[in-house]
Amino acid sequence: MTLLTAGLGCSGAFARETGIPKYVAAAVADSARSAADTQRDANRKPAETLAFAGVKPGDKILELAPGKGYFTRMLSDVVGPDGRVTIYLLGPLPKPDAPPPPILAVAADRHYSNVNVVMQRLTEAKPSGVFDLVWTTQNYHDFHNLKDLDIATINRTLFEALKPGGTYFVVDHVAEAGSGTRDTDTLHRIDPEAVKQELKAAGFVFVAESKMLRNASDPHSGKVFEGAIQGNTDQFILKFRKPKK
Repeated sequence: MTLLTAGLGCSGAFARETGIPKYVAAAVADSARSAADTQRDANRKPAETLAFAGVKPGDKILELAPGKGYFTRMLSDVVGPDGRVTIYLLGPLPKPDAPPPPILAVAADRHYSNVNVVMQRLTEAKPSGVFDLVWTTQNYHDFHNLKDLDIATINRTLFEALKPGGTYFVVDHVAEAGSGTRDTDTLHRIDPEAVKQELKAAGFVFVAESKMLRNASDPHSGKVFEGAIQGNTDQFILKFRKPKK
């Protein structure tokens, strides 16, 4: 049994033993989380990841590309009734006959009443100075694959959406060193150095990097969702900040 699994039975004890804030431990231990999600915890290290990001009660969070809401649910629990998790679309609006985005089911759940999905493109809405934290996991590379929107526009919009001193938190799959953005559409990976350069160009200041999800056995040559590497990729965690002035 891993330390994280053991902590799920008693979030207070887990918090004391690991230095994880109690509100983070409680969010990870929430019984409303599905078995499918909790089974992924050993590889994704959600408690440590949330703690490293600095998410706290009352935060106003902008989450991008949330998928089925693995982190959305925990972010919702951490920020609590005084906080909010807002999700905008980056890509084109879904067609009327297309299946609804899975994240809508999370927002419709009363347990996550502070989650709001805005069916509008972020780059068109252009929220300004609204959020304490922008959060995206395993999908920054996909921002490069939007055919009608360039990454500089996306990152500048995110810069403007953050409050001064706000954090931009990025987790993604590592590509071969020096490859830049070459593999974003083929392998669904990106060189972390390329991310740093892009976000610095948008005005962000690099704050910190965690190696907790690094995996030296990943050759960086395969698609992230194929074969044995699925769920076990080498991943980087980067934390940036919008300057206060």
